[in-house]
Amino acid sequence: MTTLVNRAPQETRGSWKTYAVLAAFMILSAFPVYWMFVIATSTDEKVMGFPPTVIPGDQLLVNLSEVFGMQDVFFTASLINSVIVAGVVTATTLFFCSLAGFAFAKLRFRYRNALMVVVILTLTVPNQLGVVALYILMSRLEWNGTLLAVIAPGLVSAFGVFYMRQFIAHAIPDELIEAARIDGALTLRIYWTVVLPAIRPALAVLGLLTFVATWNDFQWPLITLNGTDFPTSMVALSDLASGNYVIYRRVLAGAFAATVPLVILLLIGGRQIVRGIMEGALK
Repeated sequence: MTTLVNRAPQETRGSWKTYAVLAAFMILSAFPVYWMFVIATSTDEKVMGFPPTVIPGDQLLVNLSEVFGMQDVFFTASLINSVIVAGVVTATTLFFCSLAGFAFAKLRFRYRNALMVVVILTLTVPNQLGVVALYILMSRLEWNGTLLAVIAPGLVSAFGVFYMRQFIAHAIPDELIEAARIDGALTLRIYWTVVLPAIRPALAVLGLLTFVATWNDFQWPLITLNGTDFPTSMVALSDLASGNYVIYRRVLAGAFAATVPLVILLLIGGRQIVRGIMEGALK
């Protein structure tokens, strides 16, 4: 008589070569951030010295005070503006993209597939092609030079709609939607009570990616906010790096200050990103 024994699956461990390669890539990826920190904490003499220093200095607070004290850069206001823009764009993107993804995945309406193809095709169009038309539109709305001009174009994204549609289509069974309808729930009630709790990992991934992309956006804010008193952090950094004489310790101190919020956000939500990506891949 054969006895069947349930054995727990054994963990697959890589060789030391695999870990060595991963460690090398991690060091190469982290070195630019470390080098930025080194320059941000150094004096002009150490920055211009040869061979270049690789040890952080003790001038970080001095360099940051100079950056935040520059009257023509508005660096403090730029960080606040970036938080506002990235926060609003992330919130609206999560709402509209999840709502549109639910409609494309679970609702039946005419030309649904054709409209989804149009959404996907917009991903192939470079953003640079629409800059002139977008600038003219914002001028007619009298929004150029304000944060509205930066927020409005990012309220919803084609990638977000496609991503949420794919996740919802595989994560939520049609039977669950039909059961909610039999219980008398309307479409918005189904979206709020059934769909949203099931797609939290995907929302976390999309939210973090959207926040980081919006925070790092440079081209459009530079065009519409250049020369105003309402810059974003990337526009303020370009002001620090402009001029005939660039003080690199100030530029990289400002870059370090603008990077810290993103690092904190990724440290807090990094595990959620991995979980959302893995769940999407398994589904």
